[in-house]
Amino acid sequence: MKRNIIGLLVVFLFVSSAFAQEEIVKFDSDRWTLYSAKIVDYLDQKALLGAAILKDVLFTDGIIEVDIAFQGSRCFAGLMFRMASEADYEEIYLRPHQTNKPDAMQYTPVFNGLSGWQLYNGPGFTTAVPIPYKKWIHVKMEISGSRARVYVGQSNKPSLLINDLKHGKAGGWIGVKGPNNGLAHFANFTFRHDSNLEFEPALEVQTPPGLLVDWELSEPVKITQIDRENAPSDAKLASLEWKKAAGESSGLVDIARTYARQGADPDCVLARTILQSDKDQIKKLIFGYSDEVSIFLNGNILFRGHSEYLRRSARFSGIVGLNDSVFLPLEKGPNELLLMVTENFGGWGFICRLTKSGDKPLTYTENLIKEWETPVQFLTPESVLYDSQRKIFYVSNYNNLTSGETADDFISKVNSNGQIVELKWVSGLYNPTGLGLFGDKLYVAENTSLVEIDIKTGTISQRYQAPGAKFLNDVAVDSSGNIYISDSRVHAIFKFRQGTFEVWLKGDGISGPNGLFLDKGKLLYGNSGDASLKAVGLADKKIETIARFGQGAIIDGIKADGRGNYLVSDWNGWLYLISPAGEKKELLNTRAAGINIADFEFSQELNLIVIPTYTGNRLLTFRTIFR
Repeated sequence: MKRNIIGLLVVFLFVSSAFAQEEIVKFDSDRWTLYSAKIVDYLDQKALLGAAILKDVLFTDGIIEVDIAFQGSRCFAGLMFRMASEADYEEIYLRPHQTNKPDAMQYTPVFNGLSGWQLYNGPGFTTAVPIPYKKWIHVKMEISGSRARVYVGQSNKPSLLINDLKHGKAGGWIGVKGPNNGLAHFANFTFRHDSNLEFEPALEVQTPPGLLVDWELSEPVKITQIDRENAPSDAKLASLEWKKAAGESSGLVDIARTYARQGADPDCVLARTILQSDKDQIKKLIFGYSDEVSIFLNGNILFRGHSEYLRRSARFSGIVGLNDSVFLPLEKGPNELLLMVTENFGGWGFICRLTKSGDKPLTYTENLIKEWETPVQFLTPESVLYDSQRKIFYVSNYNNLTSGETADDFISKVNSNGQIVELKWVSGLYNPTGLGLFGDKLYVAENTSLVEIDIKTGTISQRYQAPGAKFLNDVAVDSSGNIYISDSRVHAIFKFRQGTFEVWLKGDGISGPNGLFLDKGKLLYGNSGDASLKAVGLADKKIETIARFGQGAIIDGIKADGRGNYLVSDWNGWLYLISPAGEKKELLNTRAAGINIADFEFSQELNLIVIPTYTGNRLLTFRTIFR
């Protein structure tokens, strides 16, 4: 679909965004422009296969609804909206082959005909939803300004909340897009203009420091016409057309905003910026890219890498993030940083953040004093729990196993001085996360099971399968031995008692639960769906919101400070002190150092915060000082 339709849209400006009458548009109506599409009978409905655009509507704010039926095989089908042209629009789509997985549904903008699904991922872009096969599933979008929410199935809770529509607030055509081979069918399409939809205030966006956002981009060149391992000559650089490009608030530079692909063969764009340095020094550049990159500083190549879809493994999707790094030997004065970025498939862009080698990597308040730090020996430490009776910290090593691989993850033992007593104390676990203690038993959340470990013998005594579980995460145990386990993908909290599971909390008010903590007749839980700390009454199951965090926050650890407040970690790299009234005070920021703060422990007995750094593969500890 390449034909520009901006001029035609003007004809339909008479459509009022405030006109609130719902319109049902049958797919056999001549109001549709069909693209490799056809009308068929399917599951008692007149259904559409392929893509179609409603050609007589200018849509800005309102509601779009459609039913979709999937066969179950790999495909991508969903809604297009605010189409400025057939190459520039917003879209959401479902992946039936990824049902209940984190990217089962995705929002992405399309610029110059290129879908940026590898660039736009995570909270606000992707989410897990169940996708049934060979039956109709209802999809509903509510769109207002730069925000939207998507409902899947009959739930009255949005499955995906989009806080930053990348094309802005301009109106455009609407339509559906899917394969025409029978893997996805559309039926019952309706829309309604509505400029009065209400959204909760958008979450604060927390921007990492040191982002490089001022760039110049060259015109695209074919990879056959450029040497990507040697810096271009001054003459070559001067012969190219250059355009200024700014990174988004995340630092992402989506090249497709500026240039279109020039054909089927891979294209390469040069991106350059100037780094001013007040002296000769080393700085660390943390970056991500899609799909290939070469990095030059002052004409010297420092890095060349590949990050395209399936390049590194059969499960590698090529999602862009700040995952790679290189050290820049800066000279006093101006330094030219040059990137060659090649696009093959799935998104054309990069993100860069600069940190100074040797700078203090952690930022923390006067309330914390750094204590010991373990060697880098763990394998993705996810959770820490203190056993006051035995004076030992237990550490779960997640290690990111995938289905079908041998279960060889493990639990470690560390003493109160930071010495690793036994790295692989208990092995044979599969993705262990949260830990809970009751008597002489250690309980471990293990993907879809709860594992019981006999502490005296250091052996697995029982493994209890949780019916319907998808990703068991944190564990909390009360004084009676009732065990609560969050499931971040089922959006529920299970309760386990004497060998039996029940779904204890599910529905409105809980979405992507992670960290758990029992306190004064309530169960506190981190709710990733709306980036908040919530509490639910154990007796009445009444839910209240204690505090809200920035967009994309993952509330991984929750502990009491012994003074009526809570210590709460955002996995992305923040530790907060939260008052009962929800007031937040930042105690620790590890994001600039690229360190995660997973499910930490706070021992009031030792006055010690012990932080598992996840990909950092070590423990960090801090002593607290509260006056």
